[in-house]
Amino acid sequence: MSSPSKSIFYSLFSILFMKYYLIAGEASGDLHASNLMKALLQVDKNAQFRFWGGDLMQGVDGTQVKHYKEMSFMGFWEVIKNLKTLTGFIKICKADIQNYRPDAVILIDYAGFNLRIAAFAKSIGIPTHFYIAPKVWAWNEKRVIKLKKFVDHLYVIFPFEKPFFENKHQYPVHFVGNPLQDVISNRKPIDEATFRKNYELGDKPIIALLPGSRTQEILHMLPLMLKMSTHFKDYQWVIAGAPNRDFEFYKPFLLDYKVGFVPNQTYDLLSISYAALVTSGTATLETALFKVPQVVCYHSSMFSYQIAKYLVKDLKYISLVNLVMDATVVSELIQSDFNDILLQKELQKILETETRIKMFENYRLLEEKLGGSGASQKVAHIIWQSLSES
Repeated sequence: MSSPSKSIFYSLFSILFMKYYLIAGEASGDLHASNLMKALLQVDKNAQFRFWGGDLMQGVDGTQVKHYKEMSFMGFWEVIKNLKTLTGFIKICKADIQNYRPDAVILIDYAGFNLRIAAFAKSIGIPTHFYIAPKVWAWNEKRVIKLKKFVDHLYVIFPFEKPFFENKHQYPVHFVGNPLQDVISNRKPIDEATFRKNYELGDKPIIALLPGSRTQEILHMLPLMLKMSTHFKDYQWVIAGAPNRDFEFYKPFLLDYKVGFVPNQTYDLLSISYAALVTSGTATLETALFKVPQVVCYHSSMFSYQIAKYLVKDLKYISLVNLVMDATVVSELIQSDFNDILLQKELQKILETETRIKMFENYRLLEEKLGGSGASQKVAHIIWQSLSES
C-alpha cells in the first residue's frame, strides 16, 4: 500500500472509530457529560468513550477509569487535605490519556483538575474541548490565560460569558445554551398525588426549602428558613434533602418543626411547589426553570463572607437568575439582610398574585436569554465537525 493510500486508509479508520476521553468530577458534570455522550452517538454512531465520571456516563457507553466520588472533595480545606490524592489522580489520568491516545479530550466543568489535564493533552497534540467554562467572570480571572493557551474549544452556557471572553479577553468561544433547560424539559412528570402520599405532604400548597448541600451552608441557612413555617401555616413546608446527606443529618431540624422532608428528589419537589426559599447557587436557576417563585438567601460566617467578597469582584448580584437577566428578578437576602423580618416580607410578596405574575414573565424571558434547548447537541456537532475537518 502506497504512502498516500495508507494516509487515506488511516484517516477513514479514525473517522469510523473516533475515540473520546471525557472527564467529569462531580454529579452535575456526570449528568451533563452523559447527555453529551448521547448527543455524540447521534452524530458519530461508532464513537468510543473512555471517561472519569459517574453512573449516568456508565449507563451510556464506554469504559470508566475512575468514579467521580473518589475525587469529590468539597471546600478549600478538604481539597488541601487531599492534595496528595488529587495529585496522584492527575498522574493516573495523564498516563491513561497517553496510552489511550484519544482523538479529543472533553473536559466538563471541574476546573482545578481539568485545566491541568488540558495543558497535558495540548502538549501531546490532542485537541481539547472544555464544556461549561470555569466561572472566571466571578473570580480567578487569571485562569483565562490558561484557557486561551490550553483549550482549543470553550463552550459557555450563560449569555453574558460570550462577550466577557470575546470582547474583554479576545478569546472566541461557543455559546451553546444552558444544559439545565434540556434536563428539566426532558424529565418525566411525576404523579403529584402519589408523591404527596409517599412523603405524607398533605394537600396544602408547598413551599420548598433548598438550604444547600454543604454542612456550613445548611447550618447557617436552614434554621431561619424553617422559622418561616411558624408565620405561614397555610402552606406545607418541605426540606429538599441533598444527595450527599442522609436523613439523620436533617433529623434534629425536623424534630423542632412540623415540616416535610424529601431526600434527593429536588426536581420532583420543585415541580409541584408553589414557592421556594433557595440558597444561592445553581439551585436558583433550577428553581426559576421550574417556574417556582423564590427568595434567594445567603449567609455564612463573617470570615468566609469577607474572603468571598475579596475573591468575587464586580458582580451586582449573587443569583444566576439576576446575573443572566442583569436585573433584580428575584430578591436576594445576603448576610445581615437574611433575617426574620425581611425574609417574612419577601416571602409574603412572592405568595401574592401581582408579584408572581411579574416573576413568571421574567422567568419566560430568562429562558429565552439562556438560548433555548439542545446544548448537548450543539456541543456534539461542533466537536464532531472540528475533528472531521482536522
